[in-house]
Amino acid sequence: MSDFTPNEMMTIAAARSLTNEDVCFVGIGAPSAACNVARLTHAPDITLIYESGTVGTKPDVLPLSIGDGELCDTALFTVSVPEMFRYWLQGGHVTTGFLGGAQIDRFANLNTTVVGDYDQPKVRLPGGGGAPEIASNCGQIFITMALSKRGFVEKLPFITSMGHGEGGNHRERLGLTTKGPTRVITDLCILEPDETTKELTVTSIHQGVSREQIVENCGWDIRFADHVVETPVPTENELRVLRDIHARTKRAHQGEA
Repeated sequence: MSDFTPNEMMTIAAARSLTNEDVCFVGIGAPSAACNVARLTHAPDITLIYESGTVGTKPDVLPLSIGDGELCDTALFTVSVPEMFRYWLQGGHVTTGFLGGAQIDRFANLNTTVVGDYDQPKVRLPGGGGAPEIASNCGQIFITMALSKRGFVEKLPFITSMGHGEGGNHRERLGLTTKGPTRVITDLCILEPDETTKELTVTSIHQGVSREQIVENCGWDIRFADHVVETPVPTENELRVLRDIHARTKRAHQGEA
């Protein structure tokens, strides 16, 4: 088996979460890589949607942004942004949303707005974009983020996208009928919300990673499930597909394609 990096393990583990039947709202960056690896391996019939309005897109290279022409050029069809959100997303036609974020808390709420005080932040982040609506209206949400104390924090300074709120049945109390985050895939492990409390719990640990590493890289007292498995390592084909699409993307964005 070939060597692989923690980020490659994270992307491939995330890709495996998707199925042929999914209609997936894709975020830019790591979520986009995972979704397209799934499309090019075990889920060729997956429908990928980006918030610029492209439906059924099959990019040959990963997009720089939702406005990347590659998405429209390879889409089955393109609709207006209002139609994308009002009909497709809010209409309940999207099974899965794939998101990332700058920060996450133990209940899978995401922050992409500010680090520090809102009025005088240490860092001003890009903002929510369509993520708050995706988090609320997709059937379920998968999240990809590298595990670090900077990103996995005890308390968010700002909640941009609703996960499980304060835990328990908070989503239900707010009138949300979708599942919310069901899996968080990191470079060290996979977390899933506890069935009752909705607190993120480690259910799978990647090969070569210790529990101590996970504890050291999380900003809260992270919990482990009663039965924790080892994440299957990437196959040769999964690694080849992921590396090929990154190589094509690099050549295209450097103007060599």
